[in-house]
Amino acid sequence: MQDNAIAPTPAPLLARLAAMIYESLLVTAVLFVASFIIIPVVGEMHAAWQRHLFQVYIVGVLFAYFSAFWLRSGQTLAMKTWRIRLVDQHGGRISFKQALLRFFIALLGLLLAGIGFWWALVDRDRQFLHDRIAGTRLVRMPRKA
Repeated sequence: MQDNAIAPTPAPLLARLAAMIYESLLVTAVLFVASFIIIPVVGEMHAAWQRHLFQVYIVGVLFAYFSAFWLRSGQTLAMKTWRIRLVDQHGGRISFKQALLRFFIALLGLLLAGIGFWWALVDRDRQFLHDRIAGTRLVRMPRKA
């Protein structure tokens, strides 16, 4: 980030939640398409190994979706709509390691009744738990003039 640039402000919690709702619609569409690709390959999924393979595939598709956007521009389509950007602690792009850590901690927090997201209600900076652990933060981007 440049010295003469205005430091971005943290993204408000309500804007982050609205972006998450929008993101869930987009991710649903991505997963439908991904499922149509793999189901003919794997088959009817009667065996446990087929279900496990499908689950690993879906997690891989989700990671590819999110990490591609986060690493390239720091914003998914939903984040662009709500003017939210994912940055590291210095305001720059996140690393692959941070994307990986953020994704899997968020997934774990989601599977544990959303604890990683509820964390924002008690965090001093209103950060999600996965952002706190991965060393990332969500900031609000200024409106374009």
